[in-house]
Amino acid sequence: MKLPSHIDEQALSARLDRFEIETPSWGYADTGTRFGKYLQDAAANTLDEKLADAAEVHRYTGCCPAVAVHVLWDFPEGLSPQSTAAKAAKLGVRIGAINPNVFQDQCYKFGSVTNRDPAIRRRAVQHMLDSVRIGQAVGSNALSLWFADGTNYPGQGHIRQRKHWMTEALREVHAAMPAGMTMLVEYKPFEPAFYHTDIADWGMACAFARHAGPRAKVLVDTGHHLSGCNIEHIVAFLVDEDMLGGFHFNDRKYADDDLTMGSIDPYQLFRIFFEIVAAERETGADLNIAYMVDQSHNLKPKIEAMIQTVMTAQEHMAKAMLVDFGSLQAARDHDDIVRAESVLRDVYSTDVRPFLAEYRRARKLPADPLAAFRESGYAERVGKERAACKPGSSSGYA
Repeated sequence: MKLPSHIDEQALSARLDRFEIETPSWGYADTGTRFGKYLQDAAANTLDEKLADAAEVHRYTGCCPAVAVHVLWDFPEGLSPQSTAAKAAKLGVRIGAINPNVFQDQCYKFGSVTNRDPAIRRRAVQHMLDSVRIGQAVGSNALSLWFADGTNYPGQGHIRQRKHWMTEALREVHAAMPAGMTMLVEYKPFEPAFYHTDIADWGMACAFARHAGPRAKVLVDTGHHLSGCNIEHIVAFLVDEDMLGGFHFNDRKYADDDLTMGSIDPYQLFRIFFEIVAAERETGADLNIAYMVDQSHNLKPKIEAMIQTVMTAQEHMAKAMLVDFGSLQAARDHDDIVRAESVLRDVYSTDVRPFLAEYRRARKLPADPLAAFRESGYAERVGKERAACKPGSSSGYA
């Protein structure tokens, strides 16, 4: 593929070399909705199997060396964090973000760190402190926090008091983190709380992060927004405030659907990457952003969906880097709205897949990672091995 004349191919390839995407352990396991769970024979049953699947994604894409883990789901009592890190390293990956779980236990029915019961608040904070220690043991540099805390009815809770409890908890956990660890504060406008959530939007997350300490930033989950929300505006604002810490990439049609990245609105994804690339051009350095996937597929094969997402992320990062910023600025200087928009739309319409195929071949990676994985037979093989360990199994690996 011949790139536009204003593009430095070497610089583009070098940026893609530095573009790493973290995949989630829970994205490889059987998951469900509140209505039920559909099992896949090839879905991972154990953390070892999750790490093996993540290693396959990295093997075919070359850009997914880290695996996010969920404390409780991935680190039951008695499991050594050090041995887990060693197993990951043996597979060619490493442990990434540590995700505490303060939403699953029955005691959190009315909240965790914002629960009116001080004993429950203490339990939640202690779990996060334990998660920090696990992170230290496995060499993680990120503590990723999402809270289900909120209320379902007016009058149910004292909103300002709950805000104070949240602030106190985050400050304590931040103070316990090692110097190289970043706290990522996630937000969500609703679910499972439907009247109010204690961290409902990016502004609240930003305020809580600033109260927590200098190593706390905001995590943007692309599925956690109300319909019509301008996510790239949020991204640009947080970048300018030096408060964008990371992403949880997925897509949605209605709410937190956890769909494959770019499957519903790929142009929005391009616009998000455009804002990142624009900021990096102005500063002359990569932004310190954790690019992470948060998807749990009930219908798509787990590994295939993850590879699809990673390939989509690379495509849109590459497209954003093709923008002719000189032409864009000239259009802006003359208030030429049509031309300014066309600069973006024309680049978005560019098929960068031939370039990425060449890019991968040069790095001894499959030109088409998804096709190569399908041809490997890995899913069929592990599906036969793992199906016997499930309480019920599907008729095929997918």
